[in-house]
Amino acid sequence: MKGIIRTGDGGPEVLKLAEVPAPTPGPTQLLIDVKATALNRADTMQRQGSYPPPPGESELLGLELAGVVASWGDEVEGFERGNRVFGLVGGGAYAEQAVIDYRMAMPIPDDWSFEKAAAVTEVFFTANETLFTIGGLHAGESVLIHAGGSGVGTAGTQMAHQAGARVFITAGSAEKIERSKQLGCTEGINYKEQDFAAEIMRLTDGEGVELVQDFIGAPYLERNLSILKTRGRLVMVGLMGGAAAELNLGQIMRKRLQVFGSVMRPQSIEEKIGITQRFVDRWLPPAQRRKNSTDY
Repeated sequence: MKGIIRTGDGGPEVLKLAEVPAPTPGPTQLLIDVKATALNRADTMQRQGSYPPPPGESELLGLELAGVVASWGDEVEGFERGNRVFGLVGGGAYAEQAVIDYRMAMPIPDDWSFEKAAAVTEVFFTANETLFTIGGLHAGESVLIHAGGSGVGTAGTQMAHQAGARVFITAGSAEKIERSKQLGCTEGINYKEQDFAAEIMRLTDGEGVELVQDFIGAPYLERNLSILKTRGRLVMVGLMGGAAAELNLGQIMRKRLQVFGSVMRPQSIEEKIGITQRFVDRWLPPAQRRKNSTDY
């Protein structure tokens, strides 16, 4: 089969279409004829040589896919050849065929294209886990989502708005802010022109927010904590600005704050099955869910 390989570390020029061995499904895996995949930051980092796949996963890029079931392992139940599915994989989606654990394969809603389905999993899974499972966001609360124009940011904005939260975002352009407002955010802050912490306190009449979802890391840490209400939560999803920061722990203790971190790719299959099921339960239309839910 054909797949996209890396000829070295670097930019897009190191990627090459080549003949690669077709994967063989394990006992709990489906073999998928891939119709569409998506580009994630993790793919660019792996291409650059800074984010290797977990042990046992394909060396090929591609963390999510949409396609049709071609075959399966001995322990798989509930699927037929030709079923349209999408889901998260540990690697290998940049190829004509890839394998996925059957408990992580979701049915593609009837009105979705393969392209739409392929673009959902990584960003919406991440947003669902960090905002709701870890961050505990509820209706009536306020959340600041940094990098509102990113994939996870746009997914999180829609989900938080749908859940009844008041959503603030940061972004680097007026266009991204306007797009975020169309997706459900209340206010957008241009981090290139404004101090987001001061703006949040102004917009909330000095109260702050219950939750911050952050991709930047060290440069934002102190300000993120400063805008949290008592018992507020900070969820770290990325470290684009740096990993090392100096911190006065006093405000964490004084306001009884909680700080969490989350990275999806290194998590075990069992953990990813749980992530899949939580997304299915909360966001997929009931008519589109597989009925044999014990398979998850």
